[in-house]
Amino acid sequence: MNKRNVLAMRRARSMKIGHVLSRGAAGRRRWPRPRWVVAVIGAVAVAVATFLVLGSGSAPTGPRELTEDQASRLAVTRFLNYQAGGRAVTIDVPGTAGELTLTGSIDYRGKVGYGVVHGTGRDTSSDGLIQWTATTVFVHPMAKTPAKAPARPPGSGWYSRPLQRYGSSLDSSLAIALKLGSDRPDNAELLPQNGAAWVGRERLDGRRVDIMTGPTARATSGTAGAVPTSGTAGAVRYWIGSDGTMYRVRVGVASASQPVVIDFDTHKYVPVRPVPGVTPAR
Repeated sequence: MNKRNVLAMRRARSMKIGHVLSRGAAGRRRWPRPRWVVAVIGAVAVAVATFLVLGSGSAPTGPRELTEDQASRLAVTRFLNYQAGGRAVTIDVPGTAGELTLTGSIDYRGKVGYGVVHGTGRDTSSDGLIQWTATTVFVHPMAKTPAKAPARPPGSGWYSRPLQRYGSSLDSSLAIALKLGSDRPDNAELLPQNGAAWVGRERLDGRRVDIMTGPTARATSGTAGAVPTSGTAGAVRYWIGSDGTMYRVRVGVASASQPVVIDFDTHKYVPVRPVPGVTPAR
């Protein structure tokens, strides 16, 4: 056999082997994978996807030290309420006998609030209109309490009592709500030193807000305009917008096992008209 025939035979043998291998590879691609293999691959894919989402897209959580911008916004948030003149509020007050919800307005320059109170999971003895100052609460019981307080308070049927400083979740909530306005900004440099911190970020009613804790009651005791709390760190949390506007406040009070929640701009602000015998503190 000459050299040319030997080379031809080798080439033919190589082509036959290659054809067999390619058929085997094609056949293997057509074979279905066992179900446990598919399940394992799917589980791994989900785990990897979850890791990527959590690793790259999750928002940071606190508490952590306030940035200069965050401290500045927290320092002016109560002052902005005062500058606005007044804000519409909804105050949710927890209690062992059921929850109370106050819907109304607060005049931060006149230091007077007015609204309507409804009870949830309790009797209707506390339902009716309410107006309050830093020292006095005026109540107007109603058999059929409206969803919103009338713009002009009734001229009669009001009962007054001193605002209780201790032992009443409702009165504590009223006092705190009035303190959320101040005729001057707080000291931005002192806030972090007195326990204020950044807690997190979220969307509230479509707005992007930062959540911050205020200074502790011990640190602010004796300070004009300080918000009264249960005295623990983080007892007051503020939901604050990018311009310093206050949208929510959550406060722990000693007389309630759950915090009081104060929401702003839940409805249209209606200027507060004092009931007969009440003189706003201008």
